[in-house]
Amino acid sequence: MRGARGAQGARQWCWRWRRNPLRRRDDVIEAWIVLVVWTVIVLGGAVAGVMTARAAGESFDRLRNDRSPVPAVLVDGTSAAASSGEGSRYEQVRATVRWTAPDGSPRTGSALVDPGHKAGSPVVVWMDGKGQLATPPPSPGAAATEAGLLGAGAAVALGGVALAIGGLARWRLDQRRYDRWGREWERLGPQWGRKTP
Repeated sequence: MRGARGAQGARQWCWRWRRNPLRRRDDVIEAWIVLVVWTVIVLGGAVAGVMTARAAGESFDRLRNDRSPVPAVLVDGTSAAASSGEGSRYEQVRATVRWTAPDGSPRTGSALVDPGHKAGSPVVVWMDGKGQLATPPPSPGAAATEAGLLGAGAAVALGGVALAIGGLARWRLDQRRYDRWGREWERLGPQWGRKTP
């Protein structure tokens, strides 16, 4: 009994694909729209997610390869960080630092450092490939997390666009059906009120 019920459910679910006298051309079009939308969501979303995550990961790798840590010294002291109530610190603070360039010349600039250090304290700053001060690159774990989130966001965005386009196409089909039903009603409705001799 359960097998027969399952087969009947499958037949009902696939009724738009089977030949029958009640199936309309719009029903076939709607079935294709649903199939294409779900294919784009599943396959296209997976491809978009993987490609976005891979591109983001490669970008973070280039960033890590481009930036290098350089020892520096604080020119001015930094104030202690404000407490958030749980003993943790807020963001780093901007301070003036001095370091030695690869050519041996002394350099001075502004960089983000941990708060609570006195003037003359050693700190580590990050340089880009051009020798300019830069923010530290993300750690491998943070980069992998961010790349994964970007990939998931791309997959969800593509799925949302596919659902919106599919919904709009199905709405347009419904409007066409309503127009046809209205025309048929105008044509056949008055005949129902007549009495047969």
